[in-house]
Parts: sequence; structure tokens; C-alpha cells
Amino acid sequence: MMVKSCLMVFLAAALSATSSAFVQQSPAATRVASTAGTSTQVYNAGLPSFTGYDSFERLQRLTNVPSGEDQRKLRRTVYTHDDWKKHRNQDRFIVYLAAIFKSGVYKNLKNEVVLATSIAAFVCFYNCIVGDYQDLSGASHPGLVQMQFLPKLGLPLQAFTLTSPALGLLLVFRTNTSYQRWDEARKNWGMNINHTRDLVRMANAYYDSRGVSPEQRADDLNYVALCTWSFVRAMKRHLSPEEEDEVAFQVELYEKLPKQQAEMIIAAAHRPNRALQDLSYAVDDLPMHFMRKNEIHKAITIFEDNLGSSERILTSPVPLFYSRHLARFLATWLFLLPFGLYDVFKSSWNHVAMIPAMTVIAVMLFGIEEIGTQLEEPFTVLPMQSFCDKIYNWCMEIMSWSPGDNGRSQKPIKVEHAFFTDAGTSGSAYYQPPAPAMQAASYEEPAPQQPQQEAAPEPAQNVNGGDNYSFEEFLKAQGQGY
Repeated sequence: MMVKSCLMVFLAAALSATSSAFVQQSPAATRVASTAGTSTQVYNAGLPSFTGYDSFERLQRLTNVPSGEDQRKLRRTVYTHDDWKKHRNQDRFIVYLAAIFKSGVYKNLKNEVVLATSIAAFVCFYNCIVGDYQDLSGASHPGLVQMQFLPKLGLPLQAFTLTSPALGLLLVFRTNTSYQRWDEARKNWGMNINHTRDLVRMANAYYDSRGVSPEQRADDLNYVALCTWSFVRAMKRHLSPEEEDEVAFQVELYEKLPKQQAEMIIAAAHRPNRALQDLSYAVDDLPMHFMRKNEIHKAITIFEDNLGSSERILTSPVPLFYSRHLARFLATWLFLLPFGLYDVFKSSWNHVAMIPAMTVIAVMLFGIEEIGTQLEEPFTVLPMQSFCDKIYNWCMEIMSWSPGDNGRSQKPIKVEHAFFTDAGTSGSAYYQPPAPAMQAASYEEPAPQQPQQEAAPEPAQNVNGGDNYSFEEFLKAQGQGY
């Protein structure tokens, strides 16, 4: 009886130790209030919401690692060359394994992993009671309960072998589809970054400064840059949770935009559309030819396309029946797997090695599905605030440049190019007044003339021999056909 009691205590301790590794620690992470200047800070540890490889290094030193939705803020990484060097470090396997219990993905799976591990422990314990067990010396003894209607639990492993390819295909499709959604969202923001720079560059280069004071030019271009930034910032707010970004969004708009414009954007039902409308107004007010304005408006149209693509990703998940079937398939498969693995681990003492093995299998397979779920909605893991801040800095820098500030003076506009600078207007130095109207001459009746017989035209000569040939033959001689 003492041996049996020791066995029960050992199994209970193994289950408790395995489960406690995935239980979230009680101290909750402290949020930093959403105020101006703190929109990119989330925790009392001072972690920014967008970091490089250092975010992982700091995560190892945290004692209150967040989980769930709060963990997504720590995944907004922006890499530099130094970060890539650390990323390729040959010790990365050891480092990642050492931090496995602080992984946000695995912390989100604690309930599922604990349940799978508990089922494995129950199978071992139950079969020891109704079947046989080994004492510490390795001797086998009959179980406490020997009844015919209480058989040992087990399933043929071939059932899992046959179904594992289907499960693998479902998991691969799930993760690939989710990554494609993340990749498309990242490309949309990449297009925003590219075309914001392109827009302000064209506005600066195409600006017709003749007859405009330097102060007015600087004010016009600065306003275009602010309107460009306001769109991407409104798009970021449009794609972010309200509780995370609303306060910071309003603070930034009131800081950078005129008060009335900020109020109009905040009050709009669709804020990015209102910001795009303000940008269109700002471009139309610039002194430049309408054909050049059309080129700038093409970039604005691309902003609208990126916004629509992002809204489609946000509002349309992977078909729910697929996600739900995969979750049911995976959970059922893993929760029944201990029954098939029991005989596989018969070489271990009381099959107890199946318990940690089941924990590892559950973590890895549930982790694949969790990664696909986390990537499915990509905007709360993309560093959108970092993108907006960089767009603002780049736009303001480009607009601060002016023709000739690089030491090379601009050449006068050529007459043949004057049309593209509105130089055909009366206020231009290249304006050419219309020719004066000719004075009407007095009309005199012409004297009648005798009709003359026209001379017959000379026949066309062939280039080769001087013979007459038709127009069709001429075209064929030129190789053009008819």
C-alpha cells in the first residue's frame, strides 16, 4: 500500500509541476495611461510597442510577462542592421529554449496544454489501478482494482497515424493563409510609406513659386505634409482598437493640425476619408498646372486602395467554419492521443514518460494553430505607430527643401515647357499675347476670268524602272502592304 501511495503522490507531483509552468503569474502588467507622448509605451517595464530584437532580450528580464491581447503590443518589431545580426546569432536556439516559459504564444495555450497533460496523467494513473504497476525496484504488481468491466484505457496508434496527414494539411493551410493576410497588410503600409514620400516630393518639385512669397510657399507645402500625415494617422486609428488609440489619436491631431480641421476629422463617420478629402483640397490649392496635380492625385487614389484593402482584411476573417473545424479536429486529436501513446511508452516506469512527452506535443501543435490565429488579424501586431511617426518626419523634411538649396541654381523655364507651369497665363513672363486681328480690307468684285483647260498629269514613275504603277503597288514596294 505504501508503494501505491508513493506512486499516486509522484503522479500528482508530476502533473502539478507540468501545469504550473504554464499558469500565468498573478501580478498583472501595469498599463501606462494613454496620453500625449506615451502612445507607444505600454508597460511599467518601459517596453516600447515597436522595438527590434531588444524586445526579446528585455522580455527575458520581465517577471510579469503579459499574455493574451496585451502580448501583441510586444510583437511590433522594426528591425535594423544590428537587430538582424542578433537575429542570426548562432546561440539563438539556446536563448529561445531558455525563454520558452515566457513566450506569449505558449502562455496563451496554458489551459489546453494543462488539459492534455492531465488526460495523459489520468491514463497512466487509471491503468496502474485497473491493470498493473511497477514499484521503485521495477517489480510488477497487480492494480488495486481488478474487475472485468474496468479494462485498461488505450487506442490503436494507427488511427492517429492515418489522420495526422489531414491534420497537417489543415494546419499548414491555416498558417499560410494567416501569413498572407499579414504580408498584404504590411505591403499596404509599405505602399503608404512610399507614396506619402512620393506625393510630397512631387508637390515640392512641381510648386510654381513665381509670384509667391517664400513664406506662402512654405505654408502651402507644410499644410500638404500635415494633411498627408493626418490620413495615415487616421488610417492607423481606423484599424486599431478604440480603447488603445482613441485618446492618443485626438491628442496628436490637436497638436499638429488646425483646431477646426482636427475637429472635422474626429467628428467624421469615416475619418480616413475625411483626411483624404482635406489632402485633395490642399493639393488643388497649390499653384501648378492641372496635369501635374493629376499626377499627385494618382498617389491619393493609391491611398484609398490601400485603405480598402486593409478594411477587407480587418472585417473578413478566414472562413469561420474552417477555423472552427480545425480547432475541433486538433483538440480532439490531441486529447485522445494519450490513449494511443500509452503502450508506446511501456519501456518507461509505469509509462510515466508519456506525461512530459504529451506536454511537448500539445505545446507544439497547439502553438502552430495559435500562431495562425495571432497572424490572422495583423494590424495590432504591425508597428503602425512607428510607420506614422516616420511618415511625419520624412514628409516634413522633404517639404523643408527648396530649389537651389543644394548649391545648384535652377535654370529658367524653357519656352517649350512653359505650358506645364501655367506659363500660358497672362501673369507669366512667358505669356505671348494673341496676334492682333487683321483689318478688314474693302471688298472688290473680281474680274471674270476665262476657264483654262488643265494639263494632264504626268504619270507616276516607278523607282525601279520608271514604269507606271498604282498606289497599292507603291505601298507594297515600301513594305507596308495595303
